[in-house]
Amino acid sequence: MPRTQIGTSEALLEELRGWVLHETPTTDPKAVNGLMDRAEAELRAVGAEVTRIPGRDGYGDNLIARTPGPKGSNQQPVLIAGHLDTVWDHGVLASSMPFKVEGEKAFGPGIYDMKAGSFLAFHAVREILRQKVPTNRPITLLLTPDEEVGSPTSREIIEREARGAAAVLIPEPAGGARGACVTARKGVGRFTIRIEGVSAHAGGNWSEGRSAVVALAEIIGCLHAMVDLPGGITTNVAPVWGGTRPNVVPPEAGCEVDLRVQTVADGERMEAAILALAYERDGIKVTVEGGMNRPPMAEDEAILALYDRARTLAKEAGYDLPKQHRGGGSDGNFTAALGIPTLDGLGCTGAGAHAPYEHILWRDLAPRGQVLAGLLETL
Repeated sequence: MPRTQIGTSEALLEELRGWVLHETPTTDPKAVNGLMDRAEAELRAVGAEVTRIPGRDGYGDNLIARTPGPKGSNQQPVLIAGHLDTVWDHGVLASSMPFKVEGEKAFGPGIYDMKAGSFLAFHAVREILRQKVPTNRPITLLLTPDEEVGSPTSREIIEREARGAAAVLIPEPAGGARGACVTARKGVGRFTIRIEGVSAHAGGNWSEGRSAVVALAEIIGCLHAMVDLPGGITTNVAPVWGGTRPNVVPPEAGCEVDLRVQTVADGERMEAAILALAYERDGIKVTVEGGMNRPPMAEDEAILALYDRARTLAKEAGYDLPKQHRGGGSDGNFTAALGIPTLDGLGCTGAGAHAPYEHILWRDLAPRGQVLAGLLETL
């Protein structure tokens, strides 16, 4: 059993409430940094060695907190990493998604994805330091500002910290009705397609025009034909735009594309196929930008060993911890691709990520936090 006293789920929910009430859309670095400030102050107060890396390109800061680990030990640390940004804009708390508790569920923007998990990671590290609990290795806690848009500014930091780590824990939401952790994830690709056509009057000069919207429709058909469900390959086109008025042959159109794959080889092949959709002929110019954003996280023996340890700790905490392979990507994709043992989905149970009914099963906060603390103590 872990030595760290995590506290009750009721107490954890009350502090988590403050995190949820502090809205942190990815696109507002000042808001994200405000929550970083709160976490930094708490961690410094208990003796963590804190590094704050200023944000760039319109995103918030990254926060790194380190614990000393055993005296005289030069062992590699355990890295635990979570993001503070959410997909929700300012104002949803007041308009459509208030923080509320209804029975076993606690609702609020970002509470499931992934403020509960990031809070539990922060809380476990803080309490290990506050209670002076010995750990087998040093701990590195990394809080990031931009995971919901692909981690454009934090990826380099995540990978740098992971390269020096013995293992990586990702407290993204637990999945499914039984709260499974994640031992494999699909890789993610993102693309933007822009089409230039020729404008013309749709009545009097139709033949002089070249419709960018028609060209886009053809390309969307090609993208949909790339879907291979048995092979684990999907494409999704959204959003889509084009044209100005019904009586004008549209000179411009475009879309964004989401790609999911199970293997690195599939990612390389599909990336090449989507980029090859670009062409210029008969008055139409198609430009395709983008590529693979997150490599696949493939289950291996080292990940399964981490899972076995987590499952043992879960049994001690009074619950079974199943595992699953998940289609969505996370920052765990980056660390696993480096060959660092990574266990994902270690956050709280619940449902509704990115949906108006987003919620956690708040009574699971304490047992889930106990497993995180146990992993940080014993790995």
